[in-house]
Amino acid sequence: MAQRFEVHPTHPQKRLIDQAAKILREGGLAVVPTDACYALCCHLGDKTAAERLRAIRGIDDKHLLTILCSDLSQLGNYAKVDNGQFRFLKHWTPGPYTFVLEATKEVPRRLAHPSRKSIGLRVPDTPILRDLLESLGEPVLASTLKLPSLGGENPFDDPLSDPEEIIAKLGKRIDLLIDAGVLGTEPTTIINMEDGTPVVQRVGLGAEAISSALG
Repeated sequence: MAQRFEVHPTHPQKRLIDQAAKILREGGLAVVPTDACYALCCHLGDKTAAERLRAIRGIDDKHLLTILCSDLSQLGNYAKVDNGQFRFLKHWTPGPYTFVLEATKEVPRRLAHPSRKSIGLRVPDTPILRDLLESLGEPVLASTLKLPSLGGENPFDDPLSDPEEIIAKLGKRIDLLIDAGVLGTEPTTIINMEDGTPVVQRVGLGAEAISSALG
């Protein structure tokens, strides 16, 4: 059964954050709160943990996972960003946005899109993740906590938002839940920047503000 850390959303307990970083560093799969909704995450270089993540999500290697970075400097290690893109990213980070960019050689080949060589990156705006990434000393690989749908037109259910439901459904398949209470179910807005011009690819949290800015 997964460990469950009840962490204060604005003043995370350092002891618990450091323990969480240790679990990720040792190959654990965790559910963490973000500024959008809960997400599955694992160590960036752990192939086995990433495969477990994809199995829970019901997705293949064509589905882009996201690299969660602590800041733009860290993001720049994993994406090719020109001056115009950097200014745009600086304005909209941290926040509930995932940016699709051309991957650098620092991104493991198995994580980038197999045909486009692109990767999703984001700088979340939440003390828990900021402290976790600082304790870990590197980014993590993540995906919104959606499970495959058992029916209907949508292939995935809405993101899981209640820690009790997360434990009930995934307690035996994950190693850790960082519990920050019940969160929302609206995922990030995805902005595709591969061609230089930002384009909203998926409408989510914060979409109205960024769509208005893009005209």
